[in-house]
Amino acid sequence: MKILTLVLLFAVAYAKHEQYQGQLDIDDALLEARKNSLEGEVSIFDRYLELEEIDAYLADVANKYPDLVTLQNGTTFEGRPIYLMKIAKPSDDDKEKPIIIVDAGIHSREWISPPTALYAISKLVDEAIDKDLIEDLDWVILPMLNPDGYKYSRTTDPLWLKTRSTDNHDNSVECPGADANSNFDFYWNLYGTSSDPCDNNYAGRQPFSEIEVQFGQRNLEQYGYRTILYISLHSYGSQILYSWGHDGTLSQQAFALQTVGVSIANAIHENAQPNYPRYIVGNSALVTGQQTSGSTVDFLHYNGVPLSFNLVLPGVLDNTKGFNPDPKEIEQIAKETWAGIVVAARRARDLFGDWNK
Repeated sequence: MKILTLVLLFAVAYAKHEQYQGQLDIDDALLEARKNSLEGEVSIFDRYLELEEIDAYLADVANKYPDLVTLQNGTTFEGRPIYLMKIAKPSDDDKEKPIIIVDAGIHSREWISPPTALYAISKLVDEAIDKDLIEDLDWVILPMLNPDGYKYSRTTDPLWLKTRSTDNHDNSVECPGADANSNFDFYWNLYGTSSDPCDNNYAGRQPFSEIEVQFGQRNLEQYGYRTILYISLHSYGSQILYSWGHDGTLSQQAFALQTVGVSIANAIHENAQPNYPRYIVGNSALVTGQQTSGSTVDFLHYNGVPLSFNLVLPGVLDNTKGFNPDPKEIEQIAKETWAGIVVAARRARDLFGDWNK
């Protein structure tokens, strides 16, 4: 019986390996085809970058713009660096400015979100940027919140979502990691999450159990009192979602959240290609029909950020292609999303520029 069980387990593992390897081969073929279709230098937005390339890009930006950019770092469970980039032009009167926070990559299989965050960085350091975006506002961008998971999804399992920690429970080696977006201390593990470590929505052994979440928490709290807008980039579904996710009730800022969310959706639609559906805006539990707890959006909104959104990027249901669209579409998705972020930042400034002063 034991031998039969082992054989079955091996067969299942082998089948999964073949499935994932097949998908990785498809992704590699698409990337190679994209490279061959381009002439001259290849942009970082023409392909999905490896983790080391993302880190190198951040370091390069920080070196090129030392008066504008500050790069802070921590360490993941597996010892990789995790970065936060602050883009802030010193004000003439030394007054503290409102902050916009954008993060990406908390779910490792959502490959399209990190390049979208990197695109925002590239626009913010560009001399051609509309000056009000850096003269009126400071920006904090965390383009890769789950480096260990991303690395694993790029090399082994493209549908991997969680972190890669192995100190959560007795079965951590077989079922490592936790859903980092369920690991924040807001109605933790009460709604829409799991206590089974092998589930994708496993909330961890306790709030902030994940080292990567601790890094996010420390830095988000550092800037939180000045933050007027938080956007967490995800995929896929073409949705702009806001609190409260645990029970579907509306916060006191629901009118502002809805109107600003619609403004984001309209700006994206004006710049979008016709092959993706128009964005839906609304309360996360009501729009998706699923409750969530321990999310970054609810945690930050509860802790005083007036405008807090999950911006769920577009995709199509085709194996992993929903989470990581064809590489030829990366830059377009990043461009249209940036248009929405710009509108959101200006609306946030106009509505909440004096927030918490």
